[in-house]
Amino acid sequence: MADRTAPNCHLRLEWVYGYRGHQCRNNLYYTAAKEIVYFVAGVGVVYNTREHKQKFYLGHNDDIISLALHPERVLVATGQVGKEPYICVWDSYTVQTVSILKDTHTHGIACLAFDLDGQCLVSVGLDSKNTICVWDWRRGKVLAAAPGHTDRIFDISWDLYQPSKLVSCGVKHIKFWSLCGNALTPKRGVFGKTGDLQTILCLACARDQVTYSGALNGDIYVWKGINLIRTIQGAHGSGIFSMNACEEGFATGGRDGCVRLWDLNFKPITVIDLRETDQGYKVARGLSVRSVCWRGDHILVGTQDSEIFEVVVHDRTKPFLIMQGHCEGELWALAVHPTKPLAMTGSDDHSVRIWSLIDHALIARCNMEEPIRCAAVSTDGIHLALGMKDGSFTVLRIRDMTEVVHIKDRKEAVHELKYSPDGAHLAVGSNDNSVDVYGVVQRYKKVGECIGSTSFITHMDWSTDSKYLQTNDGSGKRLFYRMPSGKEITNREELKLVQWASWTCVLGPEVNGIWPKYSEINDINSVDANFNNQVLVTADDYGLVKLLRYPCVRKGAKFKKYLGHSAHITNARWSHDYQWVITIGGADHSVFQWKFVTDRKSKEAFHIAPQETFADSNSEESDSDQSDVPEMDSEIEQETQLTYRRQVYKEDLPQLKEQSKEKHRAVAMKKRERAPGSRVKLHFIHGYRGYDCRSNLFYTQTGEIVYHVAAVGVVYNRQQNTQRFYMGHDDDILCLAIHPLKDFVATGQVGRDSSIHIWDTELLKPMSVLKGFHQLGVCALDFSADGKRLASVGLDDNHTVVLWDWRKGEKLSAIRGSKDKIFVIKINPYCPDKLITAGVKHMKFWHKAGGGLIGRKGIMGKTETMMCAVYGWTEEMVFSGTCTGDICIWRDMFLVKTIKAHDGPVFSMHALEKGFVTGGKDGIVALWDDTFERCLKTYTIKRAVLAPGSKGLLLEDNPSIRAISLGHGHILVGTKNGEILEVDKSGPITLLVQGHMEGEVWGLATHPHLPLCATVSDDKTLRIWDLSPSHCMLAVRKLKKGGRCCCFSPEGKALAVGLNDGSFLIVNADTLEDLVSFHHRKDIISDIRFSPGAGKYLAVASGDSFVDIYNVMSSKRVGVCKGSLNYITHLDWDKRGKLLQVNTGAKEQLFFEAPRGKRQTIPATEVEKIDWSTWTCVLGTSCEGIWPVVSEVTEVTAACLSNDRNVLATGDDLGYVKLFRYPVKGKYAKFKRYVAHSTHVTNVRWTHDDSLLATVGGGDTCLMIWTHEAEGHREARHCDSEESDIESEDDGGYDSDVTRENEMSYTIKALSTNMRPMTGVKPHLQLKEPSVDERQGVVRGSRPPVSRALPQPEKLQTNNMGKKKRPIEDLVLDLVFGYRGNDCRNNVHYLNEGADIIYHTASVGIVLNLTTACQSFYVEHSDDILCLTINQHPKFPNVVATGQVGDTGDMSATTPSIHVWDAMNKQTLSVLRCFHSRGVCSVSFSATGKLLLSVGLDPEHTITIWKWQEGAKVASRAGHTQRIFVAEFRPDSDTQFVSVGIKHVRFWTLAGLALLSKKGMMSCIEDARMQTMLSVAFGAVCFFVSE
Repeated sequence: MADRTAPNCHLRLEWVYGYRGHQCRNNLYYTAAKEIVYFVAGVGVVYNTREHKQKFYLGHNDDIISLALHPERVLVATGQVGKEPYICVWDSYTVQTVSILKDTHTHGIACLAFDLDGQCLVSVGLDSKNTICVWDWRRGKVLAAAPGHTDRIFDISWDLYQPSKLVSCGVKHIKFWSLCGNALTPKRGVFGKTGDLQTILCLACARDQVTYSGALNGDIYVWKGINLIRTIQGAHGSGIFSMNACEEGFATGGRDGCVRLWDLNFKPITVIDLRETDQGYKVARGLSVRSVCWRGDHILVGTQDSEIFEVVVHDRTKPFLIMQGHCEGELWALAVHPTKPLAMTGSDDHSVRIWSLIDHALIARCNMEEPIRCAAVSTDGIHLALGMKDGSFTVLRIRDMTEVVHIKDRKEAVHELKYSPDGAHLAVGSNDNSVDVYGVVQRYKKVGECIGSTSFITHMDWSTDSKYLQTNDGSGKRLFYRMPSGKEITNREELKLVQWASWTCVLGPEVNGIWPKYSEINDINSVDANFNNQVLVTADDYGLVKLLRYPCVRKGAKFKKYLGHSAHITNARWSHDYQWVITIGGADHSVFQWKFVTDRKSKEAFHIAPQETFADSNSEESDSDQSDVPEMDSEIEQETQLTYRRQVYKEDLPQLKEQSKEKHRAVAMKKRERAPGSRVKLHFIHGYRGYDCRSNLFYTQTGEIVYHVAAVGVVYNRQQNTQRFYMGHDDDILCLAIHPLKDFVATGQVGRDSSIHIWDTELLKPMSVLKGFHQLGVCALDFSADGKRLASVGLDDNHTVVLWDWRKGEKLSAIRGSKDKIFVIKINPYCPDKLITAGVKHMKFWHKAGGGLIGRKGIMGKTETMMCAVYGWTEEMVFSGTCTGDICIWRDMFLVKTIKAHDGPVFSMHALEKGFVTGGKDGIVALWDDTFERCLKTYTIKRAVLAPGSKGLLLEDNPSIRAISLGHGHILVGTKNGEILEVDKSGPITLLVQGHMEGEVWGLATHPHLPLCATVSDDKTLRIWDLSPSHCMLAVRKLKKGGRCCCFSPEGKALAVGLNDGSFLIVNADTLEDLVSFHHRKDIISDIRFSPGAGKYLAVASGDSFVDIYNVMSSKRVGVCKGSLNYITHLDWDKRGKLLQVNTGAKEQLFFEAPRGKRQTIPATEVEKIDWSTWTCVLGTSCEGIWPVVSEVTEVTAACLSNDRNVLATGDDLGYVKLFRYPVKGKYAKFKRYVAHSTHVTNVRWTHDDSLLATVGGGDTCLMIWTHEAEGHREARHCDSEESDIESEDDGGYDSDVTRENEMSYTIKALSTNMRPMTGVKPHLQLKEPSVDERQGVVRGSRPPVSRALPQPEKLQTNNMGKKKRPIEDLVLDLVFGYRGNDCRNNVHYLNEGADIIYHTASVGIVLNLTTACQSFYVEHSDDILCLTINQHPKFPNVVATGQVGDTGDMSATTPSIHVWDAMNKQTLSVLRCFHSRGVCSVSFSATGKLLLSVGLDPEHTITIWKWQEGAKVASRAGHTQRIFVAEFRPDSDTQFVSVGIKHVRFWTLAGLALLSKKGMMSCIEDARMQTMLSVAFGAVCFFVSE
């Protein structure tokens, strides 16, 4: 079989010919090292002109279109196009990435600029709003963002002489921006009468608020502030594309081909006219300058036609051409000289060029009449044939580029031409589906024609003896012709021995493997085989150059791929001596020259270039069938197929409830059953999640054991055999990591937007909650050695890797991890910027770069699947365990060696001070020395060595080990079977906790008079558990099949078990040995029940919709209950043992008489009178209220009535355990709700004395024991449940004021005031960008905050500014009458120990001095102020925050905002633009004064917390469905606050990024109802004022 591995040679980019001049500007600079930096295609180039060397930055994956140089001139920022474009900041010296900025822009990044000290970077997107974004680029964080303009922005620059000011310009506009807080506020430049409103192409800032800008008509516009003060006319003949400021002055470059130098006051110094140079590319349209850079006495000029000139100022008549490439137009033609290191290219720009591959220079150029599409050099190297787009071809002499012959036989483009190896013939393939053959010596007379193809010709090759030609065409056919006649060969026999002189065809058995699966036939544009080294190079439409083995027979072969070209690569060829590969890009019209490095050479090269390994991106995506990979271990196979997707996530509930509410409005009016008085509390969980998780079990600081199961984090005390629980999650926890100090734990869960909680193992309180980046779930976590960072991996398709500063709740970096599942992530203990991930065929070494991570694959022969990994004793050493039982030892990213450690996968490994411990599927724990040289000791997990104090039984010997941890003289081991064991160093093993194995648990029964219960599961075991304080498993028995139900007989001696194959057993309840078994049904047995009393009958319900009744004594079937339409779900007997109640999957409630099984119809009123022995049914009037509002999406799966008949416990599909007061009449009763199970709760049962409730969860395999506290039993407790699904309306009406305020809509208010039309512009709004209405001349106060007018087209803007100026200038606000009290509260405050008071009205903040009665004003708001607060902290005296009305939340100038300002000097300290649409109705400062809390008027009444000084949003969350009136921080806290409003009080905690809330409970006061709360004050307890 052919070798399907990737070839072991590689390519290294050596030279790029060209410069991107078209559609880009200002992209060419000198670095500090006097090198030149620019870009072409997707590559950043650093060119050293003195040594004539290039370095390449290859961090982008699409066309680069913008570039900025850091003020220190070493770092470069480049921005690219694409669906998810990003910005890279990189070092021009090492060409390594420093930072990646992503996730904000779409379409592309049009402009970039660094500020004066290089701390901030501003970027402009290509999206429809041309979003402007300011970054703290080292951290990869967005500081502010705002819509830039409705039309294209061409240039942006920081004002280097004023802090926090920027200028942007573009199509018909210039804007002056100020950055304050997180707000970018624009003021539009006023053209006035000084100049015409026109498109501004470039700008430069100077001192004293002066800005120079270059316009489309060739004038230079000079601005002072925001006004145009003068123009310099005719600076250039036409548009000025580039302006560059330096110490000496300014350089400008225009479309007229001139560069002009100006002094610092913009007086002209000199002109350099590049059109007069003898070099350069003369085309009809002349030369156009796109970029200039002036440094000292050198000037760099980049032109539209991909040329770079260098001009020395004192010798400016002789510009020096230092780089050239093809001009705009597709580049398709490529040929290599047969004997010399030359390459020929021809393009749609009509030029043919010859490049020297040794000197890296253009040596000849000739312009043709037509666009060139293909080229070929004759075998003797004398002639160059060019195929044209119009169907003609031309032959030139290479020596002097003179024409030999020009022939036009075809009407459509010539795609391919080739000389025969003997040099006698030229074959020309065209779009006319034919190949013409010409005789070279007969002055290119046509001698033959090949007409077999039905589509255009794409590729051709001659045989070595020149007798045969093979062709490929556009329809994917491969044909053969006899030469020179051109007769088609149909008999394939004579082709068996043909040897081909070259292989450039994309079809044929030799190149089958080049095609990825599911690719179109036109994806690969070019192939060239290197017969000597048996490798093949391909060029495709995705911009990839690939290296494969030749011949390449099997589909989906492995390859090495190289990025650089951005879009499609049109051609690739080996040089004559196979030293280089030349590739050309279609759209990027650049020529890349790659050095071919064979395996021998690459060994030596390892020590030279750091960038090489980066460029040599190994073949990640070899899309093969993996037939060369050994079979995956069954366990890992299973695990990689788990998706953890849910039909309904708990996050969807509020939304679903809202949708269902409409239907239930009427019901809500009725009085509903109140919640029960008693409650349950989680007491113990039997279970540990080992079947699909690894390394999730640790000792805490205090020697307790922490692990997870279902949705609960468990802290287990092994001395007292008790458990404490962290209940913050609401779905399956999938991973757990422990902080280096062993006091905090991080856990990640399943969810649509899944969260990570970091919590304290002592207090069980969340320290931080991280959300917003992982979809579907979080599958791996790790803390850094200093405990400050946390790394996480998501379950989304790309397995996103995120690095967090977890205390701040801030994402530091993120990147797509891998297509396949990642099992483990580890942060380097010596350097927290480095990490590793390992998983399915994946081992990657990452380092942080700003907001991104850069990863390299581990270099090993074939990538194995890694299950675990740890760092060793130095920064470079990494050890990983594979799925085949080996330990791989890595240094940096190179595999040093492998050691066999286990049979089967190594699932877990732990580093010690002086060695390692590993555990594998073979059930062996091995201790190793610190180099993995020797295995010091092994422990086998066997029943024989179980210590007497064990809390259960081992199910089997050598269980698969999933987690290992060390501490306190013991080794802690977690197994796949759900057992937690403690291994003493001397050998004995104690079992601490265990649960069911993988598989759903459905069967649950409690013993009639002992504290025992039985469970049966799909894991094919039946188990008996002790519920008394010893909490252990007493007995276990393996079954042939899984089971779904079980039941104790009334005296507790026997136990009946229903199995999934339709059989059932009755076993001895003590020994679990068989008493009797039956097999009458095919479908699964869904419920099984002994009749009460003597237990004479046994009712057995099955999935094929029958209930069979057996006589237990005689072991015979005595009756069958028929008539249900669907499978049976629940069964109950009445007290007499004569009647059966049955529920079915079709929601039927049926009754049958026992023992015959005759069906009875009983009216609902009678059913309630019947004395039922048990109630586990979910249908009927007496439990109507247990079905939730959203019952379309969720089923109630189980119910059980307590023996005192007061409380009904239910379990449902969303994992909730609920308690209802029985009987539950009327719909939607109130309840108490508990979350601990993750997905569906399959069964619930009370113990015989109602003291405990046992519940089992389906997929989470847990048995949970809850203690029951009856009604009278009350202690101080924190609230544990949400009372109800629907807010009830029976709580009394509102005070009229409150009603009015609640119904007030801030969007309509303004409509009522506009009695007469007004014109004019408010003074403080004059300089701001006029909004639509202001352009129409409407006063701002009189317009609705949400404008109902259609926006006027941009073109019609009239310029009121100039005309209305004069008369208004003298108006000064002097006195304001009025105070806004009608719908605001807490908005009058004392300042300066009572000397002043502060309040607000309309859009003005007013400070009134009580002694002088003078008012002073803050007038920066653009709409009505709704709330005001004062910072009480002494560090921030007189700091005021005010919030205003606004419209949409698109972060533009009309967005609602909060202004923080100084009450004394009215300086704005920060502006916070918020996503609260409509307005901000409450603000409050925290105890330290650093945080600010705001509440919105949007439908969700969003609550947001800000760091107001930085303008950074800390956290945000929907507050309540109804209006919130006030939210205030506790006076002593920065993390706790309270919100009050319509019928609610909520207590909030800020944890990291998340806001956690609890409802205020009024249950301690008899008959208290939730009132509408209007205000709040804090004492030792909280006080609320209700209406």
